[in-house]
Amino acid sequence: MNRGVLASIIASALFATIFLISGSLSGIGPNEVYGWRIVLTLLILVPVYALVPGRRAEMTALLGRVKARPGLLVYGAIASSLVGVQLWLFMYAPMNGFALATSLGYFLLPLVMVVVGRLFFAEKLSRWQQIAVALAAVGVGHQLLFAGGLAWPTLLICLGYPVYFAARRRARFESNAAFTLEILFLTPLAVYFILAGVREPGSSLVPVFAIGILGAVAMFLYLGAASLLSLSIFGLLSYVEPVLLLVAAVAMGEQLFLRDAFTYAPIVLALTVLALDGFRSSRSLR
Repeated sequence: MNRGVLASIIASALFATIFLISGSLSGIGPNEVYGWRIVLTLLILVPVYALVPGRRAEMTALLGRVKARPGLLVYGAIASSLVGVQLWLFMYAPMNGFALATSLGYFLLPLVMVVVGRLFFAEKLSRWQQIAVALAAVGVGHQLLFAGGLAWPTLLICLGYPVYFAARRRARFESNAAFTLEILFLTPLAVYFILAGVREPGSSLVPVFAIGILGAVAMFLYLGAASLLSLSIFGLLSYVEPVLLLVAAVAMGEQLFLRDAFTYAPIVLALTVLALDGFRSSRSLR
């Protein structure tokens, strides 16, 4: 559990860094940035699964399962399509004024994940975790009240990701090997976006390459955390990322107001309760 928590927090920090870099790009479109991210991620992951014996065995086992049960490819295609849309949105949103809407989507995501965990996987929350969820619900509810409705990026994130993780869990495709195959499935479209992209003269690809490398590491850690933690705990830890995305959105020039304190204060309290519950649980296991 401790490894899963650490992996989730580091992944959230890397995602926020990618978000900030994307918002600062100029002279290049989000489709091409997305294309480069997919291709670079694949170029990083393939050598890992080709050269590291443990990872190679993991990939071999996964391919063996798919060969024995071809119907699993349906879940794989769904998961690949869903994560592809999310990765594209993460490039598009900060480049087109949807940074705060994206942050709100990630604030809603843990609540939806908890509901999915309870309804479909019979997961239960401890009393402290229930308090954390309630506090987070207060903060998110206040944000919804003053947001004037949910923007499409918000809905796409908070509804799309739970379906993605549920599909992976149903098919037992929770390993990083499965994510590597998902990226492989997305590569033809990514290559098309790169070839079709039109960049302004003098625009640099160095930040784009940084996004690709950081994205590969972040997704590796993020999906690793998903396989180590229960869906409910994984969902609650996801509150770290929207807080960091919110900071990135403000750094990119989007505005927050005093009333927003009523949104974020309960969420910070929720994270504090969750951290205390995790500390208490770790001590009880000694």
